[in-house]
Amino acid sequence: MFKNTKAFSSFSVDDLQKAKAFYTEVLGLETVDNPMGILELRIAGSNNLMIYPKPNHEPATFTVLNFPVPNVDEAVDTLIAKGIVFEQYDGYMKTDAKGIVRGGGDKGPNIAWFKDPAGNIISVIGQE
Repeated sequence: MFKNTKAFSSFSVDDLQKAKAFYTEVLGLETVDNPMGILELRIAGSNNLMIYPKPNHEPATFTVLNFPVPNVDEAVDTLIAKGIVFEQYDGYMKTDAKGIVRGGGDKGPNIAWFKDPAGNIISVIGQE
């Protein structure tokens, strides 16, 4: 039934205009205002995502969006320069001072997490 369907994902925010400014001005993505007050996030080489306003929005407690990047350190530095604050985690996924979990070998890729203005978790994940 869904074998040849192109699925897409969506997530909510509490302020659509703040989300639009963040995704376009900070992250440099293309957005389109869709009918019914929905924001379409266009990502090259991928299906578009839908961002919708929700009055009783609660931020996701998981990563809603992962951006593969050639170099996590460079991506983190660029985003920090734009005012992004990276999450700090302890324990199994312990981050370093920059907010990066260092991978390598069987530990997986380098990865760092930050939040959008609605508190949803986003990552940059290394393709190194």
